[in-house]
Amino acid sequence: MTTRTVQVTATHLPPASAGAFRDARRRERRTLAVLVVVAAAVLVGFCTIGLVGNWEYALGIRLRKLATMIVVGYAIACSSVIFQTVTGNRILTPGIMGFDALFVLIQTLIVFFSSGLALTAADPRLLFAGQVVTMVVFASALYRWLFGRRSRDLYVLVLAGVIFGTLFSSLSSLASRLINPNDFVVLQDTLFASFNQVDPGLLLLSVLLVPAMTAWAARLFARLDVVALGRDHAIGLGVDHSSVVNRALVAIAVLVSVSTALVGPITFLGLLVANLARQLTGTYRHRVLVPAAGLVSVIVLLGGQLVLEQVFSLNTALSVIINFAGGVYFIALLVRESRR
Repeated sequence: MTTRTVQVTATHLPPASAGAFRDARRRERRTLAVLVVVAAAVLVGFCTIGLVGNWEYALGIRLRKLATMIVVGYAIACSSVIFQTVTGNRILTPGIMGFDALFVLIQTLIVFFSSGLALTAADPRLLFAGQVVTMVVFASALYRWLFGRRSRDLYVLVLAGVIFGTLFSSLSSLASRLINPNDFVVLQDTLFASFNQVDPGLLLLSVLLVPAMTAWAARLFARLDVVALGRDHAIGLGVDHSSVVNRALVAIAVLVSVSTALVGPITFLGLLVANLARQLTGTYRHRVLVPAAGLVSVIVLLGGQLVLEQVFSLNTALSVIINFAGGVYFIALLVRESRR
């Protein structure tokens, strides 16, 4: 069965609804314009504030950090918005599937079976490829097991992700207790998301992979707008729900794997930016939500890194600041949902 997306415009609606429709579109455009201006201002501030010494050398380093944060931020934002749509839950993110825990387990096992020196001396391209392939294979096997032959509830997938995440975390904790204390220090340094020492070759590969996957996911945006109404409504409106969800999950797996392998896990960033984008735009349309979430993510990362460098003098990790803010926001969401 083929599906056809009907583009709704103001001319198809009664006068009162047409006015509300135009107001909603104006709000979307205004919000995106404001986010673009704020992101540009933070970008300029990040590249210029505190820049001393050899400008060419210092600016080159900052531009590499800038490219890394844009790629990682957009990958996390896009995957989080899509994941919340297919699960129908605004407090879930791809991190619930165990990707972060699997990344930690891979790093821990490398140190456990070899040493901390082997982890730091390993070819970054080989390590990156191994981590991405492992996480994508894990996600693909999980999706195939749960959705391959029989139609199962999507929440079974989430529950399985939680169970595997707990298993990976437990194994990582056990292995970390058995390794040399010096190796443990090296391991801990690699488990915090860092934008300061990203290999240029890996960054280039990520710059190619992330836009390719987001462009592929963009082809699903119109159908994801319908999927957001719920499985029964989506099927009733002619959308192949299982096919759309499976393709969306593949895109999520690749995006999360690339961003996590490139800089490490940032637990609460996706939750923070996806929900802020929904509140700011007030829309369900993914062609607006995803760019808005990407811009919010870039603002958060660039602003956080600027504060980290200028206020904390690089005495802590950016992920610590983001996870603190995201954790507070997560609690606020839970409180608000419970009151409803």
